Amino acid sequence: MGSPIAMEIFLQNATDTETYNTNGVLESVSPSLLTDDKVLVSVEVCLKPSSTARIEDVQAVVERMLEKRSLSYVDGPIPVPDDDTFLKENVQRIHICDTDEWVEKHEILLFWQVKPVVHVFQLSEEGPGEESSGDGQLSSFNEWILPAKEFDGMWESLIFEVGLKQRLLRYAASALLFTEKGVNPFLVSWNRVILLHGPPGTGKTSLCKALAQKLSIRFNSRYPQCQLVEVNAHSLFSKWFSESGKLVAKLFQKIQEMVEEENNLVFVVIDEVESLAAARNAALSGSEPSDSIRVVNALLTQMDKLKSSPNVIILTTSNITAAIDIAFVDRADIKAYVGPPPLQARYEILRSCMEELIRTGILTYPEGYFKFLNYPTLREKLNMAEAHELQGSLCLSKQLVEAAELCESLSGRALRKLPLLAHAALDNPYSRDPAQFLNTMIDVAKREISQLSG
Repeated sequence: MGSPIAMEIFLQNATDTETYNTNGVLESVSPSLLTDDKVLVSVEVCLKPSSTARIEDVQAVVERMLEKRSLSYVDGPIPVPDDDTFLKENVQRIHICDTDEWVEKHEILLFWQVKPVVHVFQLSEEGPGEESSGDGQLSSFNEWILPAKEFDGMWESLIFEVGLKQRLLRYAASALLFTEKGVNPFLVSWNRVILLHGPPGTGKTSLCKALAQKLSIRFNSRYPQCQLVEVNAHSLFSKWFSESGKLVAKLFQKIQEMVEEENNLVFVVIDEVESLAAARNAALSGSEPSDSIRVVNALLTQMDKLKSSPNVIILTTSNITAAIDIAFVDRADIKAYVGPPPLQARYEILRSCMEELIRTGILTYPEGYFKFLNYPTLREKLNMAEAHELQGSLCLSKQLVEAAELCESLSGRALRKLPLLAHAALDNPYSRDPAQFLNTMIDVAKREISQLSG
């Protein structure tokens, strides 16, 4: 099982530029692809709900299977071998991760250049546990056992500007590694607090939950138990402000109980954290009871106390960047703006939607199996192709990128609604022609954009 550093690429002899291939022929390669310092690629193995196999046993069998593999490494599923009864009985799926940055560079990772790091996990099917505030008000927080079935596949479905997800993964890996190695916090400071800010509908809350899910898988060798606590910031401000302090105390008492277990990694998600700042500003201006500012101060104090616990990460979001309390902003180690998706992200979001409709049979392609081109490949082919050569996958992919270009003002959430709205707008709802569907989707997008601007 991988340690936190397994998410990074380490080079010991970066000046070397030559290695031998599998046929014994000397080749010149990039220093980052040396055989003695291989690229570490995560391989996630999801067990079946019915499996009772030991994680260590499954890991060993998968590692042996990968040693025999002689293909290139790219993100996506690996078929479970039909001739391996043990894996067939216990493993639901095997998935390669973390090769996307190499794809962006148009570099292919061959099997002899890769050291796979195997992470074996089993999804919890318990669902969220809701903690009631007790007097008919909103629940103060929900909690999940991670990795949770509810969040399965969420990380892969989220598409942002290139590098954002990897940046967050690597930050968390470094923060946990510094803690694990006993780095003096008075010399090197870190709080394990992430702040994602930007307009509504850009996927900030989903990214927080997906990041917690992904980290629970990547660090399950060190932390076999993981929990996610989602705080409802609005519920902390009771209509009876004297009760709000009790809600904060109850919330953090629960979190403290969780982090006291050293093998338990706890993620605390605080959504719309600007509501805390708004409450404090209102209290300072005299328009709210003074209890309000005490509640916010109590929350910040409790967060500071969690800094001494090595096994907790706080993930926060804000829709209104300018409204975030400066005292809170100062506590965040990493502040990432999550804005409307750029063109490449918009294309990839729509591409994933179209492929899902083709997978489910709502749309079909006349020539049978079909996949839209990914964005870098599409751009290359469009630059090389003549107008009369645009046919098949290239023609439909070009149509899709035109739709993506049109949707510049739409959020990721709005983009993912377009396929349903387009299908509902079809003259013939039983038509399964992707070209006709794309034309309708472009018309629907124009309508949605005009309504936003009007």
